[in-house]
Amino acid sequence: MSFKQPLKAGSVIATLDVGSSKVACFIFQMTDDVGGFEIVGVGHQASQGVKHGVIVDMGLAEIAMTQSIHAAEKMASKTIKGYPLRDIILAVPVTSSESHFMDAHVQMMRQTVTQNDVRRALAKAQLKAQRDDREIVHTIPVDYVIDGHRGIQNPYGMSGQVMDIDIHMIDADFSHLKHISQCTEQNHLDIVSLCSTPYAAGLSTLVEDEIELGAIVIDMGAGVTSYSIFQSGRLLFTGGIRLGGQHITSDIAHGLTTSLADAERLKTLYGSALATISDDHEYIDVPLLGEDTHKGEQQITRSLLINIIQARLEEIFEMVRQGLVDSGVEASMCRRVVLTGGGSLIPGVQDLAQRILGKQVRGAQALKVKGLPDATSGPAFAVSMGLILYYMERPHEMPMEIASYTESGSIPERFKSWFKENW
Repeated sequence: MSFKQPLKAGSVIATLDVGSSKVACFIFQMTDDVGGFEIVGVGHQASQGVKHGVIVDMGLAEIAMTQSIHAAEKMASKTIKGYPLRDIILAVPVTSSESHFMDAHVQMMRQTVTQNDVRRALAKAQLKAQRDDREIVHTIPVDYVIDGHRGIQNPYGMSGQVMDIDIHMIDADFSHLKHISQCTEQNHLDIVSLCSTPYAAGLSTLVEDEIELGAIVIDMGAGVTSYSIFQSGRLLFTGGIRLGGQHITSDIAHGLTTSLADAERLKTLYGSALATISDDHEYIDVPLLGEDTHKGEQQITRSLLINIIQARLEEIFEMVRQGLVDSGVEASMCRRVVLTGGGSLIPGVQDLAQRILGKQVRGAQALKVKGLPDATSGPAFAVSMGLILYYMERPHEMPMEIASYTESGSIPERFKSWFKENW
């Protein structure tokens, strides 16, 4: 079902992903009335004031977000003059969000299931899940039960008296969202939708059969590694750990007594997730911390560098594996894993993940969208692309859409003007 009317041709909308290493803003223009789009503006800046995906310094974070938005607007202005950019889709970090499972029970108003029956059930669940310090981000029906019969994927038109819906609900810390919204308001932008980062990463990297048959997406970011489970066309679970590429860089810096900048360079140029015999005989020059000349360099084998990287990657994948087990979702049924995010570009990481997770692993492909620069087409920008796909394809999972189409008076007034009143 789809509640929201699609954007019309010529409409403009932006996405904003505030991460630990970068802030990215993409501006899209609709090319037709049925969901086609192209990218007309891209802006990305090194992140400031953000740790593990959460804002820790409001002033610095605002600077990075504003610079990213302005860079995207400047690029877009070369393509479309005087465009009215007002709406933005915001990525919600997994570190400030949480998956919950609920069920809703409704009596059918007629003998067959209608959209209004489903909307009433979902709105009922949202009302039950409300908390003052949390904001509902997704309300996703995952299974329907009609008169005791389970496993129904599409209930519309089916006959029955009572319907139960199993629901995957994701909510987020309200204070974090409020902090980001303050920056968007300063840039005269209105938040029109929220989307969890692991959900967005999955939508932009999985093919249709993987979403249907079952797959796990692991987004290896700088400060956070998140994961999401998809099956039967639905998102079943999201989770994350506060470890990522920045921790690998830090390990290298500490282990080799070098600067963070040099550690990042070594990781990029010589890093790998798995060592080979030849790595014992390949030597790398490592600048020592605080030294300005070549006299302050040490030589190490490449295998030493790789061992540092591998140890941290093994820890990350072991923690992800345990998180999948603890989720309670049948993740064991998903034999496919897709790696995305900047950390997925480390050579050998797919083989290491396959060894630890015991599943088939592939890397995310380059994003192919008209207008997208090559520099921003890699896995590190998967979330930015997934945000627009979520907004265009899955409006029925947006809490404010569910609320706005429910019968008058059945839910609190704040749902009717969700963002206008609270953002």
